[in-house]
Amino acid sequence: MGELAPDNWHLVAGGWWPTASPTALSLTSGPLYTQDSMIDSALIPPGLEAEALGALASAADEAAIEAWRVQWLGRQDGRLTALLRSVKEQPVESRAAFGAAANELKRKLESALADRNEAIRKEALRELSTSAALDVTLPGRPQAIGRLHPVTQTMRDIVKAFEEMGFRVAEGPEVEWDRYNFDAARIPEDHPARDMWDTIWVNTLIDGKRSMLLRTHTTPNQIRVMERTPEPPIRVIVPGKCYRQEATDATHEWMLTQIEALAVGEGVRMSDLKGVLYGMARKLFGNDRKIIFHHSYFPFVEPGVEMAMDCFICRGSGSDCRTCHGTGWIEILGAGMVHPEIIDKAGYDSSKHTGFALGIGVERVALLRWGIEDIRHFYQNDLRFLAQF
Repeated sequence: MGELAPDNWHLVAGGWWPTASPTALSLTSGPLYTQDSMIDSALIPPGLEAEALGALASAADEAAIEAWRVQWLGRQDGRLTALLRSVKEQPVESRAAFGAAANELKRKLESALADRNEAIRKEALRELSTSAALDVTLPGRPQAIGRLHPVTQTMRDIVKAFEEMGFRVAEGPEVEWDRYNFDAARIPEDHPARDMWDTIWVNTLIDGKRSMLLRTHTTPNQIRVMERTPEPPIRVIVPGKCYRQEATDATHEWMLTQIEALAVGEGVRMSDLKGVLYGMARKLFGNDRKIIFHHSYFPFVEPGVEMAMDCFICRGSGSDCRTCHGTGWIEILGAGMVHPEIIDKAGYDSSKHTGFALGIGVERVALLRWGIEDIRHFYQNDLRFLAQF
């Protein structure tokens, strides 16, 4: 017989299906076929395998391959799946041959799909090895390394300077009783200094009034140390955060880091205080900076002094300098001899024991060390600034 005419096929599930009985076919107009190959050629729509394999060959990536799989082998609407489901529609005498031919085609397509997936995977690896090659001889990328905040660095250097002079560290609470923060430091409730230092109170009433606050200085912990120490000598430094009602400017912040020092014993004099301060200043700033002392008032010392250092911006000239406000000097600490009342209240004999106390603003020391113009830079969290230290 010659080739099947188009009338011998009908369109089913997106493909051409044979209507002629395979037993009536023996030869084709082309090359000679065996009986089995003749069944394949007669029952499976012509060009179906070539169409499927051609579409698979043109699938260039995983998404296209998946779309091809759904179109041809999908369980719901796959064209080959529909072909297999149509076995029951074939004449009884050709169902077995038809099913075998369809299953053979399915095996070929599944094998071709696996080969295509492997080819795509190898191609992706080849492109990765060329376009995104990793040179294992290159050094690793450096990791960003953190560092201490400049205020913390300065505080540790100050603490180290005092420890080398025989002082030990004593820390205390930042939320403090007003008794320790004010009363025990000779700042009673009606004292004018409270107008300047009243600050952030804890909103808890005791006997109808607020009695707890964020400490305005670290002096309260000096009082606590004396209460815990039955007899002098005492040599302590008290570092920590303090909180004040301050007008913020280039040298003032509402939160500050402070280190206070306290020395109590027999024969402690003002000259000892000045010696300690000179030693600390030489340790932190070197021998070429100028230092000045002048009298000042603090309720808990008598006499009281302020220590200032030549301005790091104008170098002491004071001309048009907003950092030192035209004075040529920047105050960095207050100090003095501990008031006899405080020594007596601690249970010591003020006629026998004397002492000195001092308080250092750590941020101001950091300003002086590195020539920073504005104290507000420390707490703006700008890494461009902080990474310099």
